[in-house]
Amino acid sequence: MSDIKVEGFKASEILAALAEVFSNYSDQEKKSQIKKTNGIFEMRVKNAEGKEAVWTIDLKSTGSVYKGAPKSKPNVTIIMSDETFTQLAEGKLDGQKAFMSGKLKTKGNMMFATKLDGILKAAKTKAKL
Repeated sequence: MSDIKVEGFKASEILAALAEVFSNYSDQEKKSQIKKTNGIFEMRVKNAEGKEAVWTIDLKSTGSVYKGAPKSKPNVTIIMSDETFTQLAEGKLDGQKAFMSGKLKTKGNMMFATKLDGILKAAKTKAKL
């Protein structure tokens, strides 16, 4: 799963942990998560140096996390800083507050973006992020 990690991005550690949680799900858990979410998130994260990295959380077909742009059209693209993503994953920042304050931007289905919070929380309890 280290192919998910990108040097200089704290988000990559969190997404690698999320990928590990997904890979350890039983088929039943994976199907349940896919049924509940039914969509694809494209995560565009900028670090302090201004470099951008892209990851995909596919909870429509594969139930996986991978580095790079989605293989099919995402339901939503979420654009934020590495710091904002880290705070969201740690539960220190609410997604809606981040959006309202301009720390998080979306393209596509904005309401679908709210599902990310639940995915991060579920993974956090499993992985102890």
